[in-house]
Amino acid sequence: MTEYTHPDVLTIGVRDGWAEAETDPSRIDWPARQITAAIPFEVIDGRPVNPCEKTSIQRGRNELGHWGEKQAADAIVTADHAGNRWLLMVERDDNHGWAIPGGCLDPGEDSLSAAIRELEEETCLVIEGAAWQVLPARYVPDPRASDEAWMVTWPAMADLGDVAELPAVVGADDARRAAWVPADSYAALVAHLADVYEASVFRAHEAMLAEVLG
Repeated sequence: MTEYTHPDVLTIGVRDGWAEAETDPSRIDWPARQITAAIPFEVIDGRPVNPCEKTSIQRGRNELGHWGEKQAADAIVTADHAGNRWLLMVERDDNHGWAIPGGCLDPGEDSLSAAIRELEEETCLVIEGAAWQVLPARYVPDPRASDEAWMVTWPAMADLGDVAELPAVVGADDARRAAWVPADSYAALVAHLADVYEASVFRAHEAMLAEVLG
């Protein structure tokens, strides 16, 4: 059995507030967490069970700070410009590739508010009067996850339509940079990231983007 929790979780993570200090999941009030879960999950012998995949880490939290499910929201923002569809993406600062702007929900925050907040924090883009569509919550195969700690996201979509110029964006917060990426298809997006940035799509977002971009 493989057991692993990254050292940063119990040091930097606890200090900075993004990780739980509790090291024994059996001491957590799991019924309360199961009630609010976006995707139902089991608890066996006081330990949460990943409901969607088996990872290489059976015990512990790998690189995630929480036990069990953590909910996030992602902003999928597209626009048509110069005869092409474009998708707004950010380069993560943890070397996990290019992703949709997004992040964890704050306590008491709804998914749409979180997606809009994360969009502004990571790209400095504020969209006035956008028609947002929040899709159902979905499990994301995050490379930082384990069998006892995983991520679920609420994708929020906004299409800016045909624009004369793509809105200016800049990477901020935990994004190294932000950019509009050609996205007439998922294959075109992947090729552009490889050719221009020698990079790839964040693994947790691959399936979601492949579905959205068709």
